[in-house]
Amino acid sequence: MKIVVLTGAGVSAESGISTFRDADGLWEGHDVMAVATPQGWSKNQDLVLKFYNDRRRQLKEVTPNAAHLAIKKLEKKHDVVIVTQNVDNLHERAQSTQVIHLHGELNKVRCTQYPNDVKLWTKDLHTGDLSDAGYQLRPHIVWFGEAVPMLDMAVDEMRDADIAIIIGTSMQVYPAASLIDFVPDECEIYYIDPKPHISYELKQRENLKIIEEVASTGVVDLVARLMG
Repeated sequence: MKIVVLTGAGVSAESGISTFRDADGLWEGHDVMAVATPQGWSKNQDLVLKFYNDRRRQLKEVTPNAAHLAIKKLEKKHDVVIVTQNVDNLHERAQSTQVIHLHGELNKVRCTQYPNDVKLWTKDLHTGDLSDAGYQLRPHIVWFGEAVPMLDMAVDEMRDADIAIIIGTSMQVYPAASLIDFVPDECEIYYIDPKPHISYELKQRENLKIIEEVASTGVVDLVARLMG
């Protein structure tokens, strides 16, 4: 059975990682447009670097929660692919083996001139840290207004899904929210969120099941059922 899991900020919130989804556009007290856009980078590079350095340090203080660990359990019985909007590494630390990061990864950086020049980076990043080609490195994050390189791969996985599980996402950030449109008509869809946003497209799905719970409880219960 092929299961594709689409995760958003709600799956990591219980580990202590903040989301700006319900916070008037603020992310850890910062205007998202100042720290998550190319314009913000051009205007105040040091602010952007500090912001992601703080987020990267925070990763060392948090651990995967029950939802991350339950998703990993599914691999014992099913072919599981995670498509995540999150930039943390909690799915990997829970030992999930197939994870697609739509919006980039905190623990990676890339060359500002050659975007395919990506490397692991777990320490602070500063002005003057250069790529092998001699250009400034930047966070490997897909900022608002930038292309989503992993989108096509995610679409291909969605098209092969027998079961799709949506966890902890408002389904209002595009193009990620459009991914569910690509699952087959007969695909079972489970949507786990305490405040689910049911779009018109989702409402048309006969196989949609809504679970209005936080990730840690909703995912654990669903995984137990799917493991049979």
